Order: sequence, then C-alpha cells, then structure tokens
Amino acid sequence: MLRNCITDIPGLRVGHAGDAALASGVTAILFDAPVVAAVDVRGGGPGTRETDLLDPERTVERIDALVLSGGSVFGLDAAAGVTAWLAEAGRGFPVGGMRVPIVPGAILFDLLNGGDKEWGRFPPYRELGFQAAASAAEDVALGSVGAGTGARTGRLKGGIGSASALVAGTGFRVGGLVAVNAFGNATIGDGPHFWAAPFEEGTEFGGLGAPNRVPEDALAFPGRTLPGAATTLAVVATDAALTKAQCRRLAVAAQDGLARALVPAHTPLDGDLVFAAATGAVPLADPVVDLARLGDAAARVLARAVARGVFSATSLPGRPPSPSLAAVGLPPAWRDLFGP
Repeated sequence: MLRNCITDIPGLRVGHAGDAALASGVTAILFDAPVVAAVDVRGGGPGTRETDLLDPERTVERIDALVLSGGSVFGLDAAAGVTAWLAEAGRGFPVGGMRVPIVPGAILFDLLNGGDKEWGRFPPYRELGFQAAASAAEDVALGSVGAGTGARTGRLKGGIGSASALVAGTGFRVGGLVAVNAFGNATIGDGPHFWAAPFEEGTEFGGLGAPNRVPEDALAFPGRTLPGAATTLAVVATDAALTKAQCRRLAVAAQDGLARALVPAHTPLDGDLVFAAATGAVPLADPVVDLARLGDAAARVLARAVARGVFSATSLPGRPPSPSLAAVGLPPAWRDLFGP
C-alpha cells in the first residue's frame, strides 16, 4: 500500500515524539539496513551533528538513521537518544567488538514560540529522540508532530510534511520528508494558495490550484528577521543504488523543491539543509540520465511535502494563535484561516 510518504521507499520507518507544552519535538528516520547518505546545506545558520561523515571521502560509507529536532542547539541531544535505541537493538558500524550507530542529525530553531523551555540542566531532547526511534513505523503522521510540533513559517504555522513519487521513465521511487520552520512563506500573499500548487498531485494539500494572479504583496519580504531563528530540514530517500557522491548530487537537486515551495528560501536567516539517502535496491541503468531524473523528481516531491506540512499543521492545544505574526509565539495554522 502506497502512503504518499517517505516510507513508500521500502526499508524506511519514521517516528515522532513531541510535547505540546514544550512546543517542540523530534522526528527520527530509521533504516532497516544501513544506507548510503549525503547532505547539502544552503541556509546561513545550520545546526548539525555527524554531517562531516557524509562527505564522500570519509571512511564510514553508510548510516543507520537520521534525526530532525526542534530545540536549536539543545535539540542536538536528540540524536544521542536515537543512538541509544539503535545500540540496544545491536545496530551500528563495527569497530573491534563494538558497534557504533551512525546517526547524523540537524536542528531547527523553535525556542521563541511560546512553549515552556525552562528545562534547567537536562533538556528533554535525548529522551524525545529515544521515544521517536521506539515509535518508528511505516505510517507517518503529518502536521504539528515531531520536529514540526512548534514549527512556523513567515505567515503560518509550520509542520511535518511528506510525499513520494515514481520517477518517470525509470523503476525508481523517491520520497521526501520535511520539517517546515521557514523564514519565508509557503502560501501566496494573504490567501490560501500554495507556491507549490503546480506540483500538487490530486488534492494532497487542498486542490486549490494557483490564483488567477499573484498579488503585489506576495513577494514582500517577511517581517521576522531574527538571525538563525528559522530552518527547513528535509530528507529525500530513494531505492536507487547511489554512491555517496551521487547522493550529494541528489540532495543538491532536491534543494530546488524548497525554493519552489517557500518564498524566500535559503536566506542567511535560515539553516536550510537536505539529507539524501539511498537504499540501493534498484541499480542505475544510465548513471547520468537516471540521476538527473531522480533529482528532478526529488525536487517536485519536496515542494509537495512542504505544502503538505503547512496544510496539515494545527494549532497546539491550549495555545491560541498569536494575534500578531510578528509577536513571539505561533501564528495561525492554515486550517485556522482557510479550512477544516
């Protein structure tokens, strides 16, 4: 059964853990067997863990999981929780008689969204990471869950989105998952239409299409300009057999999907990045042409995933939307303004 989610790639599971009072959370992407992976960073304020290992020249060829977390620098602890869960399961890179789980991760900034961040000496993200790994499954919840619990965009509440597609002319499938916490906007002007509308499949984010005209203020620069206070984190996965260098090229191409769905994107105020992972089940017939097709499909999938994340987001219980989008706290969800 296809889910229109990243878990349509066989061998992937996704788990979320979040806390509405904290207004933050963690999303873990677990691989049933180690996979080849790479990363491409475009934003000016990234926060990452173990991403140096993904360089093609590094010794470790494969990873066991990826982690996306809220909490800014405190959220880097989430990967330790996922690592602990994998270690209990006997997973990891063999070193002598030990196994070391390889778990790169990235964080987004959600410290000023009105949640309770008075955690003292022990931030909760390691435990949330463990819980996210333990809950990993093929069914993927979207919206205000996991790393998207307290996420926002320039104008609306952000969240977790996912999508998948068959790659035209090949036997490959590509899936994407994104935690949308963008400086820019996913919607056009003050209306309900998404910038990603040309790429929508069916009614996956409302089926509204594009407006007849783009209002003049649609490209107005967002008013929220706190450096480092926004980040969109994404993962694209495929069943193609790719090298680390080819995975890096896939991540580079997939970044176009963020630029198609968010305006503006990749600013110095964001920490935008895309991880790419390949399970290796389906060999390439033509390394150049197949990789080009994979990159095009990945960009389209990520654009759709961004829109689905914002479309699916909900206001947190007990936390009404901020009356001013410039105020500290969370702005309205798309559903608060435009739909059920």
